[in-house]
Amino acid sequence: MKKRDGREISAAVTPGESVTLIDVARVAGVAPMTVSRALHRPELVRSETQKKVMEAVRKTGYVPNMLAGGLASNRSRLVAILLPTIANSIFSDTVQSLMGVLSTAGYQTLLGLTAYSMKQEEALVEAILGRRPDGIVLAGTSHTKATNERLSNAKIPVVEIWDLTDKPIDMVVGFSHEQVGKAVASHLVDKGYRRFGFVSLDDPRGLRRFESFKRELATLGVEEPVVEILPAPATLQAGREGLSRILANANPEIVVCSSDTLAQGVLAEAASREMKVPKDIAVMGFGDLSTAAYVFPSLSTVRVDGARIGTETAEALLERLQELTLQGEGGRRARIDTGFEIIDRQST
Repeated sequence: MKKRDGREISAAVTPGESVTLIDVARVAGVAPMTVSRALHRPELVRSETQKKVMEAVRKTGYVPNMLAGGLASNRSRLVAILLPTIANSIFSDTVQSLMGVLSTAGYQTLLGLTAYSMKQEEALVEAILGRRPDGIVLAGTSHTKATNERLSNAKIPVVEIWDLTDKPIDMVVGFSHEQVGKAVASHLVDKGYRRFGFVSLDDPRGLRRFESFKRELATLGVEEPVVEILPAPATLQAGREGLSRILANANPEIVVCSSDTLAQGVLAEAASREMKVPKDIAVMGFGDLSTAAYVFPSLSTVRVDGARIGTETAEALLERLQELTLQGEGGRRARIDTGFEIIDRQST
């Protein structure tokens, strides 16, 4: 049993009693500096020592002050990830691979939701910067002027994901929404479709795909599609409502959706009306969710490699952080195009 100032330190922690790093060091039988390294720079400590320290942390109930530990090394080992939503699984592969790589490297992640609002994103960025993150990941490249300025001046690595731009804040990993819209329009016209509907969330990236889609249709001599813009989040109900609104005003051959979730709602509404897919109406989604291949009829869509986006983002962040540690400044800016693939299934 260890003692502090003549008092015993047991596995149980007395409520209100503050356990210090020195207490942990005494229980583990190592120097306080070793405890600090084990908690804040585990790569510098042998695995046997790391285990002893973590067991002592468990026994004493010590809560490490990760921020305080980061002040000395100018590192918090925290990365913030800001996404529009987790209401559907379109970002799940990206988040899982991103968090997995960062966790293996000893980084913790903080997730914030913007609800597709640039003002909400601005507020989150301001709050998160006060917690001294080592890096920030943002979905998309459209931000308020204040967010752009704040992040440009923050002097920390920033990665914009699920998008591409020639003028990123720092680094960007993703694909061109304009190229997606253009490729889908060309592909579907080649398949013989001429009357189009489009269902989208009020999402800047989805709307950019739609504008590119519409421009390509015009270039190919096809009439402008009927469009329904719906509030977030993407749900099956929203997809059903989108098709209902379109059919009240037009008779499209195919409905293109800004997400697979909306597209599955369109399929459900078509089934409720006893419309045969794709004979009476065809449907195209976006994202290639895990369910897309298994709904009936199986959903044609655009496949995006979300897992690769997450892995590339984490590796770009870690490389930049390593450069900052060794050189005191970042290296070249990363622009990584992960591409996309059009998947034809039964719904078209």
